[in-house]
Amino acid sequence: MKNTGKIDFHNVHTMIGADAEVTGDLSLSGGTIVYGIVRGNISTNGPVRVARTGAVYGNIDASDIHVGGSIEGNIHVKNRAELGLQSTLIGNLECAKLLIEEGATFEGKCDMPIKKDESEIK
Repeated sequence: MKNTGKIDFHNVHTMIGADAEVTGDLSLSGGTIVYGIVRGNISTNGPVRVARTGAVYGNIDASDIHVGGSIEGNIHVKNRAELGLQSTLIGNLECAKLLIEEGATFEGKCDMPIKKDESEIK
């Protein structure tokens, strides 16, 4: 399979519907898509997608993230972060790869740590 650089959302187990509002922290093992509102932190080994109608008021720790809606909180992802054209992120971001589409709003700082090859470390 060719790697197009897009985040794989095929392994999503949890969905927060557009009419749902969740208060409290979520700890998940698979991916999640947020169409509604989450007032709490999200922690998962899988990817997170915040749809255009979605909002998260809390920190997110995941493998990857695609933001189409709004987030007020810090994001830490192991791999790729994408900020869509109508997205808003107010908070800090830490990721290995970053894509920001024109029209996205980002207020915070971004850290992209350089992964050192173990053979280079002496």
